[in-house]
Amino acid sequence: MSAASDEQKTRSAGATGQPAGGDPRLDALVHRLPPRLAGTVDYLLQPSSRWVRIPSGALLVVGGVLSFLPVLGIWMLPLGLALLAEDVPALRASRSKVFDWIERRKPHWLDPSVSKNDQS
Repeated sequence: MSAASDEQKTRSAGATGQPAGGDPRLDALVHRLPPRLAGTVDYLLQPSSRWVRIPSGALLVVGGVLSFLPVLGIWMLPLGLALLAEDVPALRASRSKVFDWIERRKPHWLDPSVSKNDQS
């Protein structure tokens, strides 16, 4: 394990030692992201970032709905819903179902030994 991945684990775990998003499966997916993007996602998932997360999620959902316009795309819709799922209980249940699907269909996505950050 590299020092960068150790630092990322320390940064993503809050003061209580819980993963940033509260779900270890989400934490495993975040650790597969490139380091710069993973740092941004970790910041957005912190409880203190709620006032940044909610408007960002809402803007991404609106951008996903307006995906017929240039620059905006349908990729924005699931990303916005994932951000809003931290604060909206109904979306949290849906996020859990998506994670269950990932565990069944794509278990290698959640495998901590295969991390994009550790491949050099």
